[in-house]
Amino acid sequence: MTEQKRGAFGWLGLLCWRALQLALLLLALVLILLLILRFVPPPTTAFMLQSPYPVKQQWINIAQLPPHVPLALVASEDQRFPQHFGVDIDEIRNALERFDDGGGLRGASTITQQTAKNLLLWPGRSLLRKGLEAALALSLEVLWGKKRILEVYLNIAEFGPGIYGVEAASQYYFGKSASQLSRNQAARLAVLLPSPRRRDPNQLTPYLQQRVSWVEQQMRQLGAGYLKPVLD
Repeated sequence: MTEQKRGAFGWLGLLCWRALQLALLLLALVLILLLILRFVPPPTTAFMLQSPYPVKQQWINIAQLPPHVPLALVASEDQRFPQHFGVDIDEIRNALERFDDGGGLRGASTITQQTAKNLLLWPGRSLLRKGLEAALALSLEVLWGKKRILEVYLNIAEFGPGIYGVEAASQYYFGKSASQLSRNQAARLAVLLPSPRRRDPNQLTPYLQQRVSWVEQQMRQLGAGYLKPVLD
């Protein structure tokens, strides 16, 4: 009986060791991939691969964009982007307070977290995915830095059914490069998130028109140089 128990524990220990080795190998591969993508535009993303629509995407360097384009996305999605380190603890606390007051458990996802999710994960709100998202967000902050995170986000966020990135969105909706977007057009693209498949910047509902005005107001309040420390 003792030998049988030792045999069982031996097999269990071996399985745990193999699982740890596999986990470390996967971690190393992810870190290598992130290091490569620090310098190379992602050829695709997990969300693009899962898209039920034909994918339209065209990379544009952040240096080619007028400053108000990234500012519009930051004003709309994550105004504390220059300050936090991938995970915004204050926003998480606010989201939990809204949940305690009877609201849905949503919000608190930073641009860094959204970049990690879109790049490597899957849709949904499971605790597993949120945990992986937070871990990857911290990794991106360390390995990439703010400028690269924002550049990749602007190029992989979905702005319509199968339309990924501000360049493809600008070409599709406005017939011109994102380098030529006005402040109002940038704000109109920003309000497509987080429901881009149900919204059109050229056919905004009254609520979304108000949202555009709010984003433009936030852009003015943050100031044209708000992202300068990030983009330099």
